Amino acid sequence: MGKFSAYKIPLKDLSAGTHVYEYDLDNDYFRDIEGPEVPKGKAHAIVEVKKNSQSFELKFDIKGVVQILCDRCLEEMDQEIDAQDKLMVKFGEDYGEEGDSLIIVPEEEGEINIAWYLYEFIALNIPIRHVHPIGKCSKVMVSKLRRHLAHDANEELDNDDDDELELDEVENNEDEQAEAPIDPRWEGLRQLLNNDNNN
Repeated sequence: MGKFSAYKIPLKDLSAGTHVYEYDLDNDYFRDIEGPEVPKGKAHAIVEVKKNSQSFELKFDIKGVVQILCDRCLEEMDQEIDAQDKLMVKFGEDYGEEGDSLIIVPEEEGEINIAWYLYEFIALNIPIRHVHPIGKCSKVMVSKLRRHLAHDANEELDNDDDDELELDEVENNEDEQAEAPIDPRWEGLRQLLNNDNNN
């Protein structure tokens, strides 16, 4: 991890109290970290390290904008990041993790490299579903989505309206499919089941 040497914090050399580190995370950082969720972006991280008698408390405050792929059109979109997280670090014999936020660092090394933790906190701050604002998706992909939506057999698809497809229309179409009338053959089985339950 030579390219991430700037992200090493020399815990063993710190005096008691709070120490502040700042990092600018740019496209080079995201390229080097090779994380699958965030290929590029620009963020600023402030890391406060508080040395206690037996441990170190690291507080992360990360703000910025990263580029990720839209779930709907697969084009890049900007996603704002505002992440606050904590890590506790203790010295031990070997590297290890206890739970989600306690890291064990070998005492003889006496340092921690936070490059990957910064990336993880950014990735965890991205919403599960991320799409462009309405009207900002790729027109080409929106057109293809519209062509592949299920439509009523009597409804004719107007190609001139392809570029007007909005996110709500896609979601409403999915809801309508979920609420479609039940096939009459299944309805007969349902009545049999209801009769059995009433007896």
